[in-house]
Amino acid sequence: MIIGVPKECSMKNVCEEERVSLVPPGVRELVELGAEVLVETGAGMNAGFADELYEKVGAKIIYSREEVFGRSDAVVKVSKPTPQEIDVMQNKATLLAFLHLAVSGESYIQRLIQKEITAIGYETIQDKDGYLPILKTSSEIAAKMAPQIAGKLLETTSGGLGILLGGAPGIPPADIVIIGGGTLGYHAARAFLGLGCSVYVLDISQRALERIDQALMGRVTTAFATKENIEKYVSFAEVLIGAVLVPGQVAPIVVTKEMVQKMRKGTVIIDFSFDQGGCIETTRLQGPSGGIFVREGVLHFAVPNCPSYVARTSSYALTNSLLPFLISMQKKGIRKAMREWKDLQRGCYLYEGKNVSRHISEKPMDLEKLLGEE
Repeated sequence: MIIGVPKECSMKNVCEEERVSLVPPGVRELVELGAEVLVETGAGMNAGFADELYEKVGAKIIYSREEVFGRSDAVVKVSKPTPQEIDVMQNKATLLAFLHLAVSGESYIQRLIQKEITAIGYETIQDKDGYLPILKTSSEIAAKMAPQIAGKLLETTSGGLGILLGGAPGIPPADIVIIGGGTLGYHAARAFLGLGCSVYVLDISQRALERIDQALMGRVTTAFATKENIEKYVSFAEVLIGAVLVPGQVAPIVVTKEMVQKMRKGTVIIDFSFDQGGCIETTRLQGPSGGIFVREGVLHFAVPNCPSYVARTSSYALTNSLLPFLISMQKKGIRKAMREWKDLQRGCYLYEGKNVSRHISEKPMDLEKLLGEE
C-alpha cells in the first residue's frame, strides 16, 4: 500500500494546523511491514519532525503536493483536504482525517463521491461500546489545555475579568461550568480542579454524572442538564465550557444567545463542540471559520483544531491511536481490514463514493454488503 502524508494547509483566521498525521516512529512501523510512505516535504516541520527523520525510517520525501495526493492509495491527514486536494486524488483512493462531513456541506461531499473516495472520519471510528479511540486522545489534549486557554483569556490584558483561576487567600476561585460530561468534560473538570477552581458539570446522562462524581470523589458539583439548570449555571459561570458531542452529527445548541447575554462582561466561553458546529449559539453565529472574539461582552474561544497549539504532543497521540488501523490495512488490504474491523466500518462515511453513513444520509447503503462484493 502507498500511504501519503501531506503537509497540512493553514486555516484562515483560526489556529493554523501544525500537526502531522504520522510521526517518524509510526512511519517506521508501516515501512517495515512493506508499505511505501510518501511524506510531503515540511509535513512534520512545525511539530518538530524534520524531513531527515522521515528519511531515516524509510519514508520518501516528496516535493509536490499533487504527487502525494495523486500517487497514494491511502491519504492520511489531520484536517479534511481542500476541494483542490480532493481533485488531484486517485479515483477510489482512501482518505482518513478529521472529516466532520455532517457540517461540511453537500458540495464538498459530492466532490468526494465523484472521485469514488472511501472516506473514513477519525471522529466516527467507534467500537461496539461507543468508545471513540482516536477522538478520545484529541479530546483529552483539548481538555487539559482548557485551563491555560481560560486563564489567558481571563487576564486583564485580554479583556477578561482579570481574575486568577485558583483564587488567592481570602479570594474565591473561579466558577467553571462544563456542559457535557464525556471524555472532554471529565478531563477538563479534573484539570480545573487541579488549580483549585469551583467546578460544575451538567449532562443529560445520569450515568456520566455518577461516573464523574465517583472518579473525582465528590469534589465537582453535578447537575442534570435541563434548560432550567443550564440557564441557572450559565448565569454565574466565569468560564463556560461547551463539551457536547453527538458522534458524527451536528452538535445541538444547548446555550442560547439570551443565556450568554446574562453572563458578566469579561467572562469566557470555550466551545469545544465547534468542530461539530458548536453547542453555543453565539459561537455558531461566528460562522465556520471560528476564532477568538468578543460577543455580548463575553470572550469566546471557538477554534476547531486547538490541539494544534501543542502540535508535537498531539501528533504523537494521533499516530499512536491511528497506527493499529493502518497496520491492519497494510497487512490485510483496506477492504479486508474494514470487513473484519467493525470500528472502521462505523467510521466510514463513504465507500468508493457510495454513501454508507447515517450521519450524512437518511438512507445509507449497506456497507457490509458492499465490502462482501468482489
